[in-house]
Amino acid sequence: MNTRSISSRLVRSAAAVLILVVLTASATACGGDPDSLTVYSGRSEKLIGPIFEAFTAETGIALDVRYGSSNDLALLLAEEGDKSPADVFLSRSPGPAGYLDDLGMLSELDNDVLDRVATGDRSPDGTWVGFAGRGRVLVYNIDEVATGDLPDSVFDLTGPEYAGRVAVPGSNSSFQDWFTLFRLRNGDDVAIEWLDAMVTNDSRFYPKNGAIVEAVGRNEIQFGLVNHYYNFQKVVANGDAQRSANHGFAAGDDGGLMIIATATVIDSSEEKDTANRLLTHILSDAQQAYLTNKVYEYPLALGVMPADVLPPVPADRVGAVEIDDVAAEFTRTIEIIEASGILDQ
Repeated sequence: MNTRSISSRLVRSAAAVLILVVLTASATACGGDPDSLTVYSGRSEKLIGPIFEAFTAETGIALDVRYGSSNDLALLLAEEGDKSPADVFLSRSPGPAGYLDDLGMLSELDNDVLDRVATGDRSPDGTWVGFAGRGRVLVYNIDEVATGDLPDSVFDLTGPEYAGRVAVPGSNSSFQDWFTLFRLRNGDDVAIEWLDAMVTNDSRFYPKNGAIVEAVGRNEIQFGLVNHYYNFQKVVANGDAQRSANHGFAAGDDGGLMIIATATVIDSSEEKDTANRLLTHILSDAQQAYLTNKVYEYPLALGVMPADVLPPVPADRVGAVEIDDVAAEFTRTIEIIEASGILDQ
């Protein structure tokens, strides 16, 4: 073989390699999986981390997760605007998702995601979807409180028999979402009167639901307004040493609403297909089973049953409610809570 023939083949080979590299890069840019997604999560790493780990194990896609308060992360996203690195936002409750939706920052989700849940557990315009539910309950100390003394209504907690005995997680986003719907159902005057009466009745502020359940279990305080699953987790961890139980208010009472956790895709994301793939993973049968059997939340994906130990799903829920101006209501709730003085109790 002469030198000219060898040189010609080398040139053609090099050209073929170059074309292959260009085509591969182009395919990756146009539709291949990214190396990672950025997630802003208002759900804690302890609860949602195993679901993220399973997604990475199945897909090879790493998740860069920023954990924090749902409200704080929503405000951060609003500040970052189109320059936000976030692809996905998970919130403990619908309020922060609705706030971002009101700002036009959320992408419409794929039908594969929306079809996994009932219409009442997603936004009317298809920009967020619920993936887990937590009922609002009154946790109480089983050694100090007789079941006959438990209240039927959240309004009863302002009575003298509960003075200094009730914990309120005033800065918690689930409580804030509950209080928003409480306001909308009863009017600001009634809601403010109730919260002011709780403060006057010497109700005590705790920042987190878990801290309230722990305090009730050791009889630091006898009652607390919390999400249902915290006490289930403590009982599993501590057995009979956990001296607390959940009490559900009477059917239809505003104190017993269910708050749903929400998942969204940020509209400025360049990885919307893969972001929707993550949401589909969260709503898969396997991950929904994890959420109810290990975390003790209510699964929202159609066809997935709650854990046997859970009481019936609460009928009333903070989900796709009719709110004319989510951002304004979200802000108003925080203003009322801060003005009440409950955060200083």
